[in-house]
Amino acid sequence: MTPLLRSRVVACLPALALSLGSLTGIAQAAPLTVSVADADGKPLAQAVVYVMVHGTKALAEAGTTGQIGQRERQFTPQVNVIQTGTAVSFPNFDTVRHHVYSFSPIQKFELKLYAGTPAAPVVFDKPGTAVLGCNIHDRMNAWVHVVDTPLFTKTDATGKALLEVPAGDHKLRTWHPLLPEPALPVEQALHMNAAATQAAVKLPVHATASGTP
Repeated sequence: MTPLLRSRVVACLPALALSLGSLTGIAQAAPLTVSVADADGKPLAQAVVYVMVHGTKALAEAGTTGQIGQRERQFTPQVNVIQTGTAVSFPNFDTVRHHVYSFSPIQKFELKLYAGTPAAPVVFDKPGTAVLGCNIHDRMNAWVHVVDTPLFTKTDATGKALLEVPAGDHKLRTWHPLLPEPALPVEQALHMNAAATQAAVKLPVHATASGTP
């Protein structure tokens, strides 16, 4: 190797190391455990938890799909969280027909009396909350919370949610169908290191046995 070529290779090494270090920082993520409680401090199940991270894609990848079924005259699942742009199908597993609708501003639609699965899914292309109902069975209801981030989940029966989140300063948002309507999510600052982090959220609601209104 000539002296000139050797000097060029050596000069490139610091830049390469810096580039690899930046990529590692972006890709690195650590576990975040969020504990959600109601106004009385009781664990709150079925709370939607998501993190807004600068630079992440607001829209779901093309072809992203979801499913909200109807079984035993109930929506399943009742509480849903999806990323903006997700196409959701509504299969009917019951022997009776359903008439699914939403009058919510983010997505107004009707799937008139049907059995089986409608041919066309419903695309939720705006963030916010859509409340679903059945025009035949009034006790059927469900919620779809649409978020502009790929980092989302729901709390389990113990009120806990787990996400993998990159290091940095972000926004942690929490939503639940028991919040007043129309309700915005509760937001708080979140600082993530390159290590496991815990966060606690208390919502101004009172837990019910079903976890929904």
